[in-house]
Amino acid sequence: MSGRNGAIASEGRQPGAGAPGDKTMTETRITVAHSPDSDDAFMFYGLASNNVETGGIIVEQVLSDIETLNRAAFDGTYEVTAVSFHAFAHLADRYALLPHGASMGDNYGPIVVARQDGGMLRVKGSRIAIPGTLTTAYLALRLYEPDFEYVVVPFDEIQQAVLDGNADAGLLIHEGQLTYQDEGLRKIVDLGEWWAERTGGLPLPLGGNIIRRDLGPEMIRKVSKMLHDSIAYALSHRKDAIEYAEQFGRGLDRERTDKFVRMYVNDLTLGYGDRGRKAVERLMTEAFEKGLIPQRVNVEFAA
Repeated sequence: MSGRNGAIASEGRQPGAGAPGDKTMTETRITVAHSPDSDDAFMFYGLASNNVETGGIIVEQVLSDIETLNRAAFDGTYEVTAVSFHAFAHLADRYALLPHGASMGDNYGPIVVARQDGGMLRVKGSRIAIPGTLTTAYLALRLYEPDFEYVVVPFDEIQQAVLDGNADAGLLIHEGQLTYQDEGLRKIVDLGEWWAERTGGLPLPLGGNIIRRDLGPEMIRKVSKMLHDSIAYALSHRKDAIEYAEQFGRGLDRERTDKFVRMYVNDLTLGYGDRGRKAVERLMTEAFEKGLIPQRVNVEFAA
């Protein structure tokens, strides 16, 4: 794993959130886990900056790479967490899918790259460094071409693994999609482009926010609204939110941070809409029919 695990707290009290000594409020703590990337950080800027009404709920944000979050969700570690849609296919009985917070590649997405001097390399039969077997990037790659060998590498070390010759190719997520050419790598396939072409223009669903069902309908509604409002606040205060998100960009400058955030935090993030919902349904259906997930997933959303 990346070794970038950590935690930050977003515990300031907003007007109406219940001041110290307010006997009318019962303190409730919710842990929200997401990856330490500029797009996720942007989504949660409203909460991190204490500019979202929490109704007395104290929110702790835990940051960890996406494959670690995928694994933690199997143990129900966090009440709310970002996960890959591939992982969600195994978790739908315990977690509900929130109707906002999705990262979707709209005619772009995870990229398979190889060295510039690697010759005419194809995915088929190659040894490919992947960021985790529960990532949607890996699921999409198996839909694209099932015949390859893989080695799991922390997502932020994949480029170097390819450059060092430890893998024929690498499957890039996060900011590596913008920086691979700077490092002497070339694109073999963009899985988001491939997906859009074969589905008539649907976006590729990569990750979403899920919430534990055992919190109950009322708490789920409260937390869902709170997270929606955090995304909306960031979108309406973009300059400040980008400045905050830049610290999570692992070397991206302000311009590239803004570009990356625009790729994965947009109208589809604020609400799936018809296209987003159809995209998730299509992904889950194809993955089940090809035997890549254990059961057919009924795509439904929490309130």
